[in-house]
Amino acid sequence: MSEQLTLYLHKLSPYSLKIELALIEANAPYRRYQVDLANKPEWFTSKVNPAGKVPAVTYGGPNVEPDDPSPLSAKIAESNVILEFVADLYPGLLPKDLVLRAKVRFFIDATTKHIEGPSYAFFQGKEPYDNILKGIEFIQELLEEGREFAVGDHYTIADACISPQLEALKIITKTDTGKFPVGMGYKLGDELKGPKFAKFMKYAQRMLDRPSLKQTYDEEFAITFFKTRFTERVQ
Repeated sequence: MSEQLTLYLHKLSPYSLKIELALIEANAPYRRYQVDLANKPEWFTSKVNPAGKVPAVTYGGPNVEPDDPSPLSAKIAESNVILEFVADLYPGLLPKDLVLRAKVRFFIDATTKHIEGPSYAFFQGKEPYDNILKGIEFIQELLEEGREFAVGDHYTIADACISPQLEALKIITKTDTGKFPVGMGYKLGDELKGPKFAKFMKYAQRMLDRPSLKQTYDEEFAITFFKTRFTERVQ
């Protein structure tokens, strides 16, 4: 019998989402607990993650209720650290070849630097989307023609890491939702439809179509939440 694993998450957290995608793709047994970040329970910071952030994981120890974690379980935080941990537990999430494993880690680092950062800055209205396009060009160069996945022939934690960012880009370009000036989300979407980004967009669509993402991410809830939040926009 495998050790218990509990994932503490929030449904709008892209960092939580990439962990859950990896667990589902690995067919891993786990429990999920939604943390109310607006009304964070005291036990979460005292017994799970002192930083108070999601995702976090408890692993091993007795099989107790998620809201009463055991001091005997290991506590693990930071999404990319958890991704590596999950991949160590379920080796199918990383290639066996050492060079390909290094490429997975490079892809994750590139996603964080070149997609996640610029996308968040644009979403918050702090930067134009030019850096997103530069980041996509960088990632596109890492994708091998004719390959279904980011690295190698199987789904890895590289695919799990970038998928929440692809979902965010989809929402931004589909609904024009964010703090950026009105219409710029649609404009970004129009640019991404061009032949220059065709390889990246084909890869993105394959990831967006995976059952694991459809199972875990409530896109309509996210759209409604962000539309309600960003009512005052620069025209």
